[in-house]
Amino acid sequence: MNMAQAEGMLKLGVVPQQSASSLAKVWVPLTLFLSNKIGENIRFETAPNIPEFEKRVAAGMYDIVYLNPYHYTIFSKSTGLRAIAKQKGKRIKGIVVVARDSELSSLEMLNNAEIAFPAPAAFAATILPQANLTLRDIPFTPSYVSSHDSVYAGVAKGFFVAGGGIERTLSTLPKSVSNKLKVIWRSEGYTPHAFAVHPSVSDETASHIQNALVSLNSLDEGKQILNRLGFNTGIIKGVDSDWDDVRALNIKIIDL
Repeated sequence: MNMAQAEGMLKLGVVPQQSASSLAKVWVPLTLFLSNKIGENIRFETAPNIPEFEKRVAAGMYDIVYLNPYHYTIFSKSTGLRAIAKQKGKRIKGIVVVARDSELSSLEMLNNAEIAFPAPAAFAATILPQANLTLRDIPFTPSYVSSHDSVYAGVAKGFFVAGGGIERTLSTLPKSVSNKLKVIWRSEGYTPHAFAVHPSVSDETASHIQNALVSLNSLDEGKQILNRLGFNTGIIKGVDSDWDDVRALNIKIIDL
């Protein structure tokens, strides 16, 4: 049992793809729903940036974690995280965005560009675009700006000619930002982010959390929560082998 559980509380750690305030708006309603549903106090947490989030996951600071597919393949092995759920009918795709009025329309046109990315180990927003640029022998300079929102804002304001992201975070942006951007590239699809639990969470509690997540699909309150999260298709149960497509890429960004 970790400290949070000893205090009668479960921490839900969410990968900081967006600012803490943006995440709290959409994730706190979920934690309140889960708390009521399973009869345990669940608290939303995140981290200032993705590298710090990685450290906290590695240290076992979260009981429930929402993390990218690459992170899941790493931490399921190193810390024993086990998947319980994922977004239904979803294949995560990396995207590259440029300013809407830009003449850029393909990866090939980004030769020697400075490109914004959220963090080195952000799966779809960084790893997939960078791998495809490298495959095409397109030289570029990465600039890591801590979150998806920072990528989009940097491109919209003209600080960067392009940036990496994912469709879900782009779709939840204020129109004042998203209307200034256009997508010029999409990757293949992979198994999306995982909801996973720490080994200290009992099988019984994990099952209650899993069932509560799946129940969101059939409740009016749940559908509102899902829409806020950008999970319009709903949530289904997940098992560890669902992420074997990501393991097959044999990515070596984080060395544990």
